Amino acid sequence: MKLVPLADRVVLKQVEAEEVTKSGIVLPGTAKEKPQTAEVIAVGPGTVDKDGMKIEMQVKAGDKVIYSKYAGTEVKLDGTEYIIVKQGDILAIVE
Repeated sequence: MKLVPLADRVVLKQVEAEEVTKSGIVLPGTAKEKPQTAEVIAVGPGTVDKDGMKIEMQVKAGDKVIYSKYAGTEVKLDGTEYIIVKQGDILAIVE
């Protein structure tokens, strides 16, 4: 199975957070923050604004992005966790 997003939705796979801080401190699992960096897995076709103009998607599969902290819906499929967000919840593309 695969996830196919609709409208302006984007399927993301979270990038694993580092378990060691820059100063060398190892973080236990309970102390790690949920990462806000993810890889784009799939992108919807876009949407139409109130005037009927098509709004193009600005991200594509393979992009690394930063998204809003409390955005999206978490989904588990075939043992892998994904998050589905609206394109507006993506804050930046990491280059």
